[in-house]
Amino acid sequence: MHSKLNPLAGILTALTLVALAFGGTAQVQAEDQKADPSGTWTWSTPGRDGGTPRQSTLKLKVDGEKVMGTITSPGRQGSDPRQTEISDGKIKGDELSFNVVREFNGNKMTQKFHGKVAGDTIKGKMEVDRNGETQTRDWEAKRSTGDKSDNSDKSDKSDKK
Repeated sequence: MHSKLNPLAGILTALTLVALAFGGTAQVQAEDQKADPSGTWTWSTPGRDGGTPRQSTLKLKVDGEKVMGTITSPGRQGSDPRQTEISDGKIKGDELSFNVVREFNGNKMTQKFHGKVAGDTIKGKMEVDRNGETQTRDWEAKRSTGDKSDNSDKSDKSDKK
């Protein structure tokens, strides 16, 4: 009876080791495929009272898990677009987060962006406190065609016009 259990125990041990090996390999591959949000991203938000949609442009650079960049939004009532530095930018796996702090009439407002990077799309939520109430809105940005971290030097020079 002892000889019949040994082959079965050996097969079970081998199968367990194979399963553990595949699980560990999948984990390493997932870590190697970290999302890269570098580049230029755009999205639109509906205009006030059914007006023309407002397009925003986000330029990002990554250094490890730190994300830096600027967001350009249309100015109010047809004024020139405003460019604002992002703060507290982070990427962990495919999770991106950053803040945009703007000042209006001496009051600071912080927009908190959170999203998932999947290829050339970022989908997430934007949160802002207005008059003591937190408002949340979905946002979805698309990467500009052919734009990744290698183009960051070009975009820096064009910003200095």
